[in-house]
Amino acid sequence: MNGGIKAREAGLISDNIAVSSRAAWRRAELKQPNGSYYMPLFLQRQLEPAGDLGIWQIDEPESYFRDLLDLLPEERAQVDLLMGRRRVEWLAGRYLLHLLSGREERGACLKDEFGKPHLENSPYQISISHSHGLAAVIAAPEAVGIDIQFLVPKIERIAYKFMRPEETACLHPDYRIEHLHVFWGAKESLYKAYGRRMLDFREHLGLQPFTYQPAGGQCRGWIHKEGYRAEFRIEYERFDDYLLVYARQE
Repeated sequence: MNGGIKAREAGLISDNIAVSSRAAWRRAELKQPNGSYYMPLFLQRQLEPAGDLGIWQIDEPESYFRDLLDLLPEERAQVDLLMGRRRVEWLAGRYLLHLLSGREERGACLKDEFGKPHLENSPYQISISHSHGLAAVIAAPEAVGIDIQFLVPKIERIAYKFMRPEETACLHPDYRIEHLHVFWGAKESLYKAYGRRMLDFREHLGLQPFTYQPAGGQCRGWIHKEGYRAEFRIEYERFDDYLLVYARQE
């Protein structure tokens, strides 16, 4: 990303803007070679000390992104395996990545031998997530992962697959569903940051027990597997019926 994602140069909105109501979503006018258009920008933030994060609502049809994205054959092979809305979300995530990069010429979003995405000719590490019409992207110099989820009560049914006993013990009785989504999203983010697959969400991934904060908060997470150990700062926020979580290696 020319040494880093340049959100200000990309003509997005100012730093640290976040909205908590769908009715208050901001629209930012973005100039592109084929003219100007409006992107429904939900959140855009520059991370400290370096990095960027963006979320946007997907209103455009698949053809819109197809026209704007000059996909490499490897990318076309990936997206052509997807169906329906998942394909539009995949395309939207790649286009959001390009917008945040600040580049005039798009860099391809490729996958390594483990399936972890990376931006061509960039030192930044990236992660992409999609859920119910939202696409989220994070990029930073260190290992990162991001997850955005639509809140659903049925997460209780699979909690045993990813929750450790000490984690279950700290669940907030008044915000149990939201708290579970933070744990799930954090472990999805850790899994993406690791990027080499073969991780058990209970055995190899963990979060230090923490008190859920409805306004958003932080906690700490870790990856421990066969001599590999890494510590992460986890941040989470709720937006309407969505829970955003992202992890950055310390």
